[in-house]
Amino acid sequence: MDIVSVGATINVMLASVLAEGTTTIDNASKEPHIVDVANFLNTMGADIRGAGTDMIKINGVKSLTGGQSYSVVPDQIEAGTFMLAAIASKGDLIIKNCITKHLEPITAKILEIGGNVDMNGDKLRVWCNKRTNKAIIKTLPYPGFPTDLQPQMGVVLSLSEGTSIINESIWDSRFQYTNELNKMGAQIMVQGKSAIFEGVENLYGASVCSTDLRAGAALLIAGVAALGITEIHNLYHIDRGYEDIEEKFRKIGANIKRVNE
Repeated sequence: MDIVSVGATINVMLASVLAEGTTTIDNASKEPHIVDVANFLNTMGADIRGAGTDMIKINGVKSLTGGQSYSVVPDQIEAGTFMLAAIASKGDLIIKNCITKHLEPITAKILEIGGNVDMNGDKLRVWCNKRTNKAIIKTLPYPGFPTDLQPQMGVVLSLSEGTSIINESIWDSRFQYTNELNKMGAQIMVQGKSAIFEGVENLYGASVCSTDLRAGAALLIAGVAALGITEIHNLYHIDRGYEDIEEKFRKIGANIKRVNE
């Protein structure tokens, strides 16, 4: 792989499982869900070795078999989304059924900006009762800071003290959400692959559009933290990556409802 890619690594693994001979992926993605896909395929009879490292070898087999039961790894991006929602809204959440090691990159940044995280087995408590501090962040492949939590962190930095910078090294279109946040009173300036966040005291309700999956999650967090009413359009983006997200937010105190126009 010229560039580390989760989707490309998974697709090559899938294509190689039933191929003749041995396939080697160099510079493979190391995300937890790469390991999970490999483990799942191996339970079906595949021969995949090295998942979780930067070299994966797949020895092709003639067939796969079903009939097994498999539990999917908890989604660290969904957990991270709720962690950042707690920080942005100055809330206090206990998030259960986590693999806390997978959340270390986001935990480190939350602690750096003055939030609090307490890990206990497969659950963690995240809370914040003050305005957070500025930070400089660069997205990187796992175990670096994930690009899929960059917009959610952008909401937090929009409300933090001082000037923060995010450098995006994974997906060039990741900063589309900044125009929508600026409609809510944020002060964000994008320069190529970097965005500069001048922290503001408050965000304010506005009508905004979700431009992609994680941008939608960020706008939802912004709406929860903002003063006034926020309308988020293009919810199909959010629904691609979160199950019944408005109900989960409602259960932790958000005043939110889905409206069919």
